[in-house]
Amino acid sequence: MNGPVPRKGILDIDAYVPGKSAAPAGVKLWKLSSNETPLGPSAQAKAAYAAAGEKLELYPDGASSALRAAIAARYGLDPARLICGAGSDELLSLLAYTYLGPGDEAVYSEHGFLVYKIATLAAGATPVVAPEKDYTADVDALLARVTAKTKIVFLANPNNPTGTYLPFDEVKRLHAGLRSDILLVLDAAYAEYVRANDYESGLELVATSPNVVMARTFSKIYGLANLRLGWMVGPPAVIDAVNRIRGPFNVSGPAMAAGIAAIQDDAHVADAIAHNDKWLAFLTKELTGLGLGVTPSVGNFLLVHFSKEAGKGARDADAFLTERGLILRRVDAYGLPDALRLTIGSEEANRLVVETLREFLGK
Repeated sequence: MNGPVPRKGILDIDAYVPGKSAAPAGVKLWKLSSNETPLGPSAQAKAAYAAAGEKLELYPDGASSALRAAIAARYGLDPARLICGAGSDELLSLLAYTYLGPGDEAVYSEHGFLVYKIATLAAGATPVVAPEKDYTADVDALLARVTAKTKIVFLANPNNPTGTYLPFDEVKRLHAGLRSDILLVLDAAYAEYVRANDYESGLELVATSPNVVMARTFSKIYGLANLRLGWMVGPPAVIDAVNRIRGPFNVSGPAMAAGIAAIQDDAHVADAIAHNDKWLAFLTKELTGLGLGVTPSVGNFLLVHFSKEAGKGARDADAFLTERGLILRRVDAYGLPDALRLTIGSEEANRLVVETLREFLGK
């Protein structure tokens, strides 16, 4: 007997596969595959989360009012223009469900975050990919792929898994080239790590435009990935539309409590930035010195390129590292079969991955 049949296109979606999180039996695990912070969450965030455990029988505030107020205070925003979600992933999907349908198109760059394609297909729309230059989004290529059917342009800035970014002038040029009925989605999950003077997360553009939103996450620098917490700022009309399909209690009370404490702990964020600055530079220098290609990154990870030579490729390196408990991210699904993505880890993990790759390369 036949059962229910999914809507057309659903079974064409390749489900998102997270980074590996297991090492061989008896080997210490060094998980460097998911861009998690090695510093963990703020002690204040952990205390707030624990305290929230005393009220698990109560429904959370469906409007995330206190969390939105904390985010607004941190960035000088109007809380009414904010919406919170179970990670920024949920908000990206809600945008797709709100603005895309059969016959519509969404444009994103060649090595952009996989969720853009998944969310677009799930909404019944068509994903359109624009080629990149030097593993970086190309504004002209993105604009060239805009058609009368385009409803959304997704831009990860900085981009995962490449670690590259577009200067704010280029983001503004992209926006200027779009029709007013096209929504520009700026995904700034790694914004807190960026030290480049010509970078902006997009708050200014959102504040002055009726068709730009910016999504952020608590999963990276704040270390709350396990709680699934994100937020988005946008024009009132966009926030109103997305709120109409958002689940009534899509953010848990403990997640909100931890998020409020985390965003107020400036010292912890400063420590995370300092750690990342130091070890991003260390790993870039050391891995380049081994003869590996390393794409310059402004995030908390590096895209490391390997040889096509038999026994020296990314797949071989991944197997060699995994045997020793070092788990990096394969990025074949992003069209990068000859590369691995390496999260900046603890000092011990960072030094160990360099020495292990030195051994792998016979140097």
